[in-house]
Amino acid sequence: MTHNYDVLVVGSGIAGLSFALKVARAGLSVALLTKKNKAESNTNHAQGGIAVVTSQTDDFDSHVRDTLVAGDGLCNERVVREIVQDGPARVRELIELGLEFSRDKAGAFELGREGGHSARRILHVKDMTGAAIEEALLRAVGCEKRIALFEHFFAIDVVTTSKLAGRAARRGPNRVAGLYALNVRAGRVETFRAPVVMLSTGGAGQVYRYTTNPDIATGDGIAMAWRAGVEVRNMEFTQFHPTALYSPEGGRFLISEAVRGEGAVLRNASGEAFMSRYHEMADLAPRDIVARAIDTEMKTSGAPCVHLDITHKSRAFLRARFPRIFETCLGLGIDIGKQMIPVVPAAHYTCGGVATSLSAETSLPGLYACGEVACTGLHGANRLASNSLLEAVVLAHRGAESVRAYLENSHALAPRGRTRAGTRDSLDIPAWKDLGGGDVDERVVITHNWDELRSAMWDYVGIVRTTKRLERARRRVANLAREVDEYYWNFSVDTRLLELRNLVQVARLVVACARQRKESRGLHSIVDFPKKLKTARDSRMRKTTA
Repeated sequence: MTHNYDVLVVGSGIAGLSFALKVARAGLSVALLTKKNKAESNTNHAQGGIAVVTSQTDDFDSHVRDTLVAGDGLCNERVVREIVQDGPARVRELIELGLEFSRDKAGAFELGREGGHSARRILHVKDMTGAAIEEALLRAVGCEKRIALFEHFFAIDVVTTSKLAGRAARRGPNRVAGLYALNVRAGRVETFRAPVVMLSTGGAGQVYRYTTNPDIATGDGIAMAWRAGVEVRNMEFTQFHPTALYSPEGGRFLISEAVRGEGAVLRNASGEAFMSRYHEMADLAPRDIVARAIDTEMKTSGAPCVHLDITHKSRAFLRARFPRIFETCLGLGIDIGKQMIPVVPAAHYTCGGVATSLSAETSLPGLYACGEVACTGLHGANRLASNSLLEAVVLAHRGAESVRAYLENSHALAPRGRTRAGTRDSLDIPAWKDLGGGDVDERVVITHNWDELRSAMWDYVGIVRTTKRLERARRRVANLAREVDEYYWNFSVDTRLLELRNLVQVARLVVACARQRKESRGLHSIVDFPKKLKTARDSRMRKTTA
């Protein structure tokens, strides 16, 4: 089965939905693919909010400065400033869609504060900001007739013109022709033809054993872009959220940084408030510092967790400000108004990703990336809290403008049977060839490989690293990559196999970038190289080097 559209969007979080809405309103036909249901995304799990300057007591320079400090020398200052300055306009658009941010009794925005911020500037909807944004965008997308939503469609790979026969392959530089996607419910691979693909697939938290991310965060867009020949940057910078709810069973529910913004204090096994020993901002220090401090306290004491204490606040306040956290903890027998919350760090956000411009463009014409999947230069070596939703809406807007311009260019190809900008070339993509059923008994090995990969990454490429551990990780992941490649070419594809294939690729990129960086900077802390180099450089991976 083949589908023809002007634009393909992979992922239904804030980045993909915002972008799809804008290009559809510009008159383009859009296919929005999501590998599960439309509401399942990293955005939907975001608790904190969106960092944006709205108060008279705040200013752009302060927000820029806070971002640069958190990024530890690797942020692109021009990118930071443009995204920060564009933020208020993009937030107004969300409000126009019906999003209602929390307000105080006087009707003003109830601004939160999180680690690394010098002022209260976090717009939020209690502790369910992501879900509220997702709901508003899905409502708007549902009213747009030019957007076709394909739920339970797993994008496998981007197809480029270099893989096609005929005039399309010979005309101009290599560029996007479409993609293949697994129709999960029907169990067949279908072809989508379009001159533009936007990757908005989120991050790759599932590459680690413990993560705050949902099951879908398997680095699909990063792996797809890499296989298409696009540069990937700064993959060593995985942000570990300092405060995930500790459970001996291994579940990791996020305890928002906004809880510390409202005065919560971290305490070690002895009950000591320890963060003032690690940073002048104490419990509101940037995330990388807090995560390492917790890791140190746990290793020193042998305790399986530390505790977050906000018992000095009333139960009424906590229930109103953090309803989801309050009820989740209460359901586990923890009354956060009376008891401290056991917390541990967990993999949370991928600060690196597909290299893009400020217009969400990659080096492959027609391929765009937006949101956590992308590396724009905003986050540097460590993301400032709540800058991710800001980046997503700004880059979605700029990406939509760029796509409109790209499709007006005579080199952009039209789906078969249509013409655009004077060209009659068509995107005649061959049908997918099933690779075979393989031995059903071997399917269990996929699960074993999944577990082995995530354990190896947690043990050897975690919060604190060593050269020896990274080398162990490199060898183990390389072996897994060979096994997974063998499965891929001998089995009919399914979701689990495709996700493992992508996770292994992402793991190889994380390890390669980490081995490349001979210094400790931001989220990359390595015992062998404890100091920062004088010159800060991005780690860059091209396909010939991984």
